[in-house]
Amino acid sequence: MRRKLAACLVAVCGMLAVGPAQADWMQPVPPFKGNDTGGIIAYTLATQTDARQLAVDHCASYGKVAKFLAVQRYPGGYISFACRWVPYGSAQRPVRTLY
Repeated sequence: MRRKLAACLVAVCGMLAVGPAQADWMQPVPPFKGNDTGGIIAYTLATQTDARQLAVDHCASYGKVAKFLAVQRYPGGYISFACRWVPYGSAQRPVRTLY
């Protein structure tokens, strides 16, 4: 009985030793990530480039307009935005910029 218990303890410790050593073992989020419904921009990237223009260009590629939702103004924070359809009869149109 003691040998079985010792063998199980060794097996469990071996499995724990092979597992990830840090809590955030998933892939890091890129500085700019989005899809047709919206996205996020890292605050550090926003301090280096025009975050508004990035969001407008991204949403215009789907034929939508950008609406900013929230800003976390600290390193490691994000700026979130939503891509919305242009309402019928609206004077707004999706804007594309030329580089």
